[in-house]
Amino acid sequence: MRLDVLKAMNAARRERRAGAVVTRLADGNQRFVEADALAADPLASEIESALRMGRSGAVTAAGEDYFLTVQAPAPRLTLVGAVHISQALAPMARIAGLDVTIIDPRTAFATPERFPETPVLAQWPDEALAAQPLDRFTAICLLTHDPKIDDPALTIALKADCFYIGALGSRKTHARRLERMRGRGFDEPALARIHAPIGLDIGAVSPAEIAVSIMGEIVASLRKKPLRSESAAA
Repeated sequence: MRLDVLKAMNAARRERRAGAVVTRLADGNQRFVEADALAADPLASEIESALRMGRSGAVTAAGEDYFLTVQAPAPRLTLVGAVHISQALAPMARIAGLDVTIIDPRTAFATPERFPETPVLAQWPDEALAAQPLDRFTAICLLTHDPKIDDPALTIALKADCFYIGALGSRKTHARRLERMRGRGFDEPALARIHAPIGLDIGAVSPAEIAVSIMGEIVASLRKKPLRSESAAA
């Protein structure tokens, strides 16, 4: 591997930026293409599909054979709210390969005893997310039903490039949430990124069933939609 390609890969890895090494099999020529620069690459569609699936492999384009070596950060899940749904969702997400963090300033709920094997931050979301910024490989779920806690996290998420934003609550609750976010200056395309009511419509009732519906929606968002933000793709 060329030194410049290796340096580009390592720099992207340190900063949680996705990309792929494109190797032309006919002559071994290589280049490193970052996710943010896909539009300018002739293999943009093929690279984006590989990044979305997190899978390296061979592709053919314009009569040439290539191998795409994918480098993508581990997906993360940030749960705002140390609630019953989070207790069910956190272990499911870990099994699915996501790095999970729970944020809740309410110290009676945000305890290691309630969430074994999952990092719990007893902090306000704006404080916690400043130390661990959201990125395009992060999903965030707002689960407290408390605007004082959920809204600051939602504001940060809407300004970031999260691949999934989900919010718990009824349609009436969500309508009020949207009005508050409009008051903070967010337009309709930005608000359309919010999955609410949260989760796939599977008729879920219990916290565990709701967690299953959320996990399904997160996986679908990660694997089935483009990595580029909706605004950039529009």
